Amino acid sequence: MNSTQAPSIDIEPIRQQALLTPPAKPPSEAERQALFSRIKGLLKEKDAVLVAHYYTDDDLQQLADETGGCVSDSLEMARFGHDHPASTIVVAGVRFMGETAKILNPEKRVLMPTLQAECSLDLSCPADQFSAFCDQYPDRTVVVYANTSAEVKARADWVVTSSIATKVVQHLHDKGEKIIWAPDRYLGDYVQKVTGADMILWQGACIVHDEFKAAELRKLRDKHPGAAVLVHPESPADVIEQADVVGSTTQLINAVHDLPNETFIIATDRGIFYKMHEAAPDKKLIEAPTGGIGASCGSCAHCPWMAMNGLQNLADSLEQGTNEVHVDPQIARQAKVSVQRMLDFAAELKTGAIGESNIASPA
Repeated sequence: MNSTQAPSIDIEPIRQQALLTPPAKPPSEAERQALFSRIKGLLKEKDAVLVAHYYTDDDLQQLADETGGCVSDSLEMARFGHDHPASTIVVAGVRFMGETAKILNPEKRVLMPTLQAECSLDLSCPADQFSAFCDQYPDRTVVVYANTSAEVKARADWVVTSSIATKVVQHLHDKGEKIIWAPDRYLGDYVQKVTGADMILWQGACIVHDEFKAAELRKLRDKHPGAAVLVHPESPADVIEQADVVGSTTQLINAVHDLPNETFIIATDRGIFYKMHEAAPDKKLIEAPTGGIGASCGSCAHCPWMAMNGLQNLADSLEQGTNEVHVDPQIARQAKVSVQRMLDFAAELKTGAIGESNIASPA
């Protein structure tokens, strides 16, 4: 283990910025039906495919499913767009997701409903500060979470998602490598505990997962003694400690389907409930508490930047070609190296080229 500390990060201004973020205006039912029809026509007309993150609102996830698109995490969204024959990828999510899609698909046009949708993890890891910090430790391997800018990915040796983070870090640890991890301190702490790796943790946090409160969660568990607690590892350690399953978005959805429990308490963005209900329509889903002592409810279990994505701005982007994502080609080429390294590692895991005997369970 390592005791060296990265610089402290003040998350509060980022939280306040999120509180001022206006959500997309919900349409009436008549407007919703008209927008569904309009967007479906535009997707065909523009040779475009819609990929939506699990945390976007139900309408966008439904629309992606109905039009042959994809609802998933950020890396699978980008990979799907790469494999799909459409010349335009429309990314419903936050800005780094559009950038990741462009990094992996430089030859395609990438549009978003809005380019103003930020991510608190991305914002809490400015590329210039992070790069300067990494320069102080040239002997360390730099591993960054997908929730980062293209510039941070370009500075990294590896990009990881929550589903593969512990496997990559365990692999590096077994090779004797020391690590700089960014940006999420909670996920980094979890990975460090699981793997025992020597890691310096950047001190960023997700404003959604940071809101979950351990004391209130214990009270909620007492009210629902048969419930399984599912926690995304971007959550605080005292919340993770109460989990029956700690996992990525896809792993949590699978847990709702696979576990015999009838009730689940979910500590991640409530946008995931759409796919959870689809996977297990008879199960009861309860949001983990964000209230209680010390709560500011800057998110209330739903990312305010994700909520900026709506049917109207999606239709406008498609029709007008606005909100196109651009990444500096040199930065994109550098960033693709660290992203591709993870994709190649994941492929080798599937084929057995990298053994799993010494690899810890994934986050």
